[in-house]
Amino acid sequence: MKKSFSPFRVVLFITICLLLLGSVILAVPSGKKNFWGYDFRFLSENKLMKIDTRHKVDVKKIIADVDTTMNEVPYDSLANKELMGKPGDANFKINDSDLLTYDDQGKLALKLFFLKLEDAAKKKIHILHYGDSQIEGDRMTGFLRQRLQTQFGGNGPGFIPAVNVYNTVAFTEVCSPNFVRYTNFGGERLHLSKNYGILNSVGRFTPEYHRDAQDTLPVTTAWVELSPNKYAYSRAKSYNNVYIHYFDCISPCKIRVYQNGNLIVTDSLKTDGEYHVYPLNFPKNPGKLKIEYDAKISPNILAYSLEGDVGVQMDHIGMRGSSGTFFGQINRNLAKTIYKEQNVDLVIMQFGGNSIPYLKDSSSVRNSVNMFRGQLLALKRLRPEAMIIVIGPSDMSTLVEGDYTTYPLLPYYVDYFKRMTKNLGAAYFDLYAAMGGKDSMVAWVNSGLAGADYIHFSNKGASIAAQKFYDALMTAFAKIKNE
Repeated sequence: MKKSFSPFRVVLFITICLLLLGSVILAVPSGKKNFWGYDFRFLSENKLMKIDTRHKVDVKKIIADVDTTMNEVPYDSLANKELMGKPGDANFKINDSDLLTYDDQGKLALKLFFLKLEDAAKKKIHILHYGDSQIEGDRMTGFLRQRLQTQFGGNGPGFIPAVNVYNTVAFTEVCSPNFVRYTNFGGERLHLSKNYGILNSVGRFTPEYHRDAQDTLPVTTAWVELSPNKYAYSRAKSYNNVYIHYFDCISPCKIRVYQNGNLIVTDSLKTDGEYHVYPLNFPKNPGKLKIEYDAKISPNILAYSLEGDVGVQMDHIGMRGSSGTFFGQINRNLAKTIYKEQNVDLVIMQFGGNSIPYLKDSSSVRNSVNMFRGQLLALKRLRPEAMIIVIGPSDMSTLVEGDYTTYPLLPYYVDYFKRMTKNLGAAYFDLYAAMGGKDSMVAWVNSGLAGADYIHFSNKGASIAAQKFYDALMTAFAKIKNE
């Protein structure tokens, strides 16, 4: 027999449920309670009342004065005797900004760097931009490079990986299938050494072998094609020098270089196992180059660099998934040699985004930042002459009760990160504040300036973020260089 309930009992049951739910909400208005080390979540008071507690950010106001216009001029028609890399007409707007912070020690280091920057039209300098997936594809770096090279001189994208796996418009690279990428931050690793160079990746066309194994091995041929990308910024796609950076060449290695299909070089690499740079110099942009290698044991191809004769070389070193803790995974003597020989005067470290989702409490924040502090100290030992600028994490959102909001510990992380950086005599650019602070990522996503993952900028958003950094750098330049 089917049992029935009177209307009174139904109403009574619903009322009791609502009272119980209301009691829980009154007792735990935040909607979250920790029991025995586990987080239990309930409907929060704000969610019940449909109160949006997120901070409202006016993106239009934040980016109103940001000028990302390039007004590019073709730069590839130089006469044979002219230097490629002279400054151009920097006719873009630079806004005053206080987002780059530093102490007195950092101010002195910035002044020394700015003096070198002013002299870059006479002597080539390198700026290394390390970062995680937020800079992947040369997005922020490419914009900054064009700004710096236009104002202070320089051409070409600088260092590029021996085997490129990320989409980029800065250059075009195609490798033979037997060229394998090895990295120290994920994926295939080197097993016999840590000789990754300063890009933290190398290319090889044979497995690693000891020198005495070459008598039993066949000769292997591999190749790479390099050319300008027609979609690159004008300075990046115009260069007249190509350099092969290599290490661990322990077996005879012949190279052949073809320019637009014509053989122009037949030579061999040095087999002493040390760091060397093989130069290919041209009176103007060489177009498409194909470099062929023949060897029984592949050297570590550390990188190629595509450059002008003078000026700023800004090198993009994107490392997806990295938290910037890589100096313990490389041959530091090799890195120190490259930093010195390539005249590295500024290192930008843009990390933090990969750490934020895993922070559980203030202690984990301090541990994460202090680990990164060790990396900055290692960098200062490797290249004491270089200025260091840290670009902290952007705002990042996580789902809380169905709404995207800033990760709870991100503001504390940024504050602690900033204080640590300044105490080491480095400078800190506050990307979080530049975006608008708490819950700004939601506004950037809604404005098409960031992706649906609520972490990464869109191309337009990356350009705006890069311009904000450039505004801050040039504000410091104007204030400090003549003091």
